[in-house]
Amino acid sequence: MPSYAVTVATGRNNFEGTDNSVYITLVGTVQCSKRTLLDKPLHNDFASNAVDTYVIDIKEDLGEIIMVKLQKKMKLFVNDKWYCRSITVKTPSGQSVEFPCFRWLVDDKEVVLRDGRAILPQDDKSAPLMEHRDKELELRRKTYRWSQWQPGFPMSIDAVRYKDLPRDIQFDTEKQVDFVWNFSQAILNLSLAKFKNMFQSSWKDLADFERTFVTIKNTVSEYVMKHWKADFMFGYQFLNGCNPVVIEKCTKLPEKLPVTNEMVSVCLERGLTLEEELQAGNIYIADYEFMDGIKPNDTDPLTQQYLVAPICLLYRDLQKEIMPIAIQLNQIPGEDNPIFLPTDAEYDWLLAKMWVRSTDFQHHQTVTHLLRTHLISEVFAIALFRQLPAVHPVYKLLIPHIRFTIAIDTKAREQLIGEGGIFDKANAIGGGGHVQLVQKAMKTLTFGSLCFPDSFKARGMDSKEELPAYFYRDDGLKVWEAIKSYICEVVCIYYKDDEAVQHDKEIQAFVQDVRDFGMQNFDQCEFPRCFKTREELTKYLTVVIFTASAQHTAVNFGQFDWYSWVPNTPSTMRRPPPKQKGLADMTLIMETLPDCGRSVWHLGAVWSLSQYQENELYLGTFPDDHFTEQPVKAAMDKFRKQLADITYSIKKRNERKDLPYYYMSPHKIPNSVAI
Repeated sequence: MPSYAVTVATGRNNFEGTDNSVYITLVGTVQCSKRTLLDKPLHNDFASNAVDTYVIDIKEDLGEIIMVKLQKKMKLFVNDKWYCRSITVKTPSGQSVEFPCFRWLVDDKEVVLRDGRAILPQDDKSAPLMEHRDKELELRRKTYRWSQWQPGFPMSIDAVRYKDLPRDIQFDTEKQVDFVWNFSQAILNLSLAKFKNMFQSSWKDLADFERTFVTIKNTVSEYVMKHWKADFMFGYQFLNGCNPVVIEKCTKLPEKLPVTNEMVSVCLERGLTLEEELQAGNIYIADYEFMDGIKPNDTDPLTQQYLVAPICLLYRDLQKEIMPIAIQLNQIPGEDNPIFLPTDAEYDWLLAKMWVRSTDFQHHQTVTHLLRTHLISEVFAIALFRQLPAVHPVYKLLIPHIRFTIAIDTKAREQLIGEGGIFDKANAIGGGGHVQLVQKAMKTLTFGSLCFPDSFKARGMDSKEELPAYFYRDDGLKVWEAIKSYICEVVCIYYKDDEAVQHDKEIQAFVQDVRDFGMQNFDQCEFPRCFKTREELTKYLTVVIFTASAQHTAVNFGQFDWYSWVPNTPSTMRRPPPKQKGLADMTLIMETLPDCGRSVWHLGAVWSLSQYQENELYLGTFPDDHFTEQPVKAAMDKFRKQLADITYSIKKRNERKDLPYYYMSPHKIPNSVAI
């Protein structure tokens, strides 16, 4: 009698096993087996991290095994969930067939699995397999629905609360994120609990800050605390801080910034006039025009909060460092909107720089971080589930890079950016201003701006010779090329030519769903509606993976480094911007900075968001074997080698740096947006 050996691998984390009964049906090209209970007497079947093998005796030949059906049934009034990693079936002829699962079985819903070989829809010739493919997508589209959280936002998942999400995209039992609890723990860990509710209470002086935050110890934050007043540190953050995407080359001064040569000549080191420096490519600008008209936080009637829309002019000196040479705090020039200069009184210049840093913080949190990594990655994730079945090679390629993304964004809408959330408590842009800013930013967001190399060319920031210390750019380009090379290899394994891309109805539906639904078909977004070549597909998938991994890491995990010293990056400002020079002193600065309570909420937030998770999966790590083919596994090995080489080169460079840059080091880049 023919017998089949069925090996079942249960999830590795706690509480992923089950005490329920599990049944299996083998589906062959000739016929199906009977539904069979998988059970060993006196054995704890399907425990967490278990791998169990069962022998099934079948009288008839089933033919080639092409699918398995799994079903979990309640036993002894216990109905728990079960996470199945994979099924392996060894046939009587000795052939082993792998069936990746990596899914939760909930209640008694049947799950049907195909073997692990990736296959394009046009190459699927078996009627039962084609039918399964269509049914899987039909069910997914009912489960993963688009919804609009706010007008003008990218679309998000149709779930008001985290607990409403499908179990397959919730956090695993080892990683449960609760922002409010995390921030409370952060405040305790930083010994700041006594200041938590001290809203409206100003700090006495900068020394008061330093005494309070003496528990904050890490290389970058301590360096920032010592050097934050220096112009070189202010300029450096435009290149390698949390928001290294605003600065651009300036070849002609905008009329709204009437800086003259006389104002800045003392700062120019080459003996050239300002106009000559502009033409020589030594002048840069950070224009926060998008902040103009954004409503400041008004959720606390006892504390007025303020926003500005500054323009900062910067100069590349002889050491090729970026130095600020002029700051105008609002867009329209005039007597009540002076241009602040390094030659002004110490506190005038310091306060002007603090206003720029506070504005940069608002833009970073809302546009660079929230919109351009979290919300965009969620769009890709939802479209993936809706349009690509598990057998599709692009599904297998992208699934590690959307891990927990929908879950973290749903939590954020509940606790972070929703009404009464952390944004409202700590940030000048809370209370609805952050919604306005995302809506505004969506009108200029383009697909090209998500392409890492293209973004530098567009800003005139692509020359390594001019800016050799732009580590965000240089390290990121290496990671971009490694990801692109890996994707190109995988794409070419499955798509033999451009025509194969054009005939893949599922991948075309995926890219169209992203644009027409996820991005709401905004004309200016320039997201593609279709793919015609393997090169186009490769670039698109590189954007998806790079955005979710390297770009998110670069703008997320340095928040505590750069933002923990509150005077360097105030989360809000409590006094209006100065309308004339000569008024600033330390008293005004302390009254302008966030009060004790908001400072503490700010610190708790940036500490929590900067923490890596215990079970973090880093770029190049693929513990779930979605791919079973050796050519792809070889491409993965090559990818890991490239990433290891990049990590080594970054480590060697950082050994010589007082201020190391490691946010684009692959060993610190998680696979997905998961915090």
